[in-house]
Amino acid sequence: MLIKIYSDAASQGNPGRSGAGVVILYNGQQIQKHHYLGVMSNHEAEFAAAIWAFEELAKIANSDDTIMYYADSKLVIDSIKKRYAKHFSEPLSNLLAHQDQYELLIPNWIPEKQNHGAHQLAWQAIHHA
Repeated sequence: MLIKIYSDAASQGNPGRSGAGVVILYNGQQIQKHHYLGVMSNHEAEFAAAIWAFEELAKIANSDDTIMYYADSKLVIDSIKKRYAKHFSEPLSNLLAHQDQYELLIPNWIPEKQNHGAHQLAWQAIHHA
């Protein structure tokens, strides 16, 4: 099965109160969730949002599903593709451990305007905290 997953983080300040949003599309269904992350920098929040999104994905996905992952953070997507992040090696290792459960995972950077759903959910997480 093909599953598309979109994640984003939002922060009020840098560092500041941060939230995560995820949109998962699969089998004609759409899941939308948000999660308060606490106080962190924008880059920390982007990694935390991605990790949390893959924790949510694990509840519905199988290892043989094809995962198309979308985020508007160039740092996160580039780090996944290179499997290296100079200042974020620990969160990247955590994220890659989640992603390595899937036989085929394709990370894609998208402009912020194409990630509106996950972005709005991330802000909801901050406002509902």
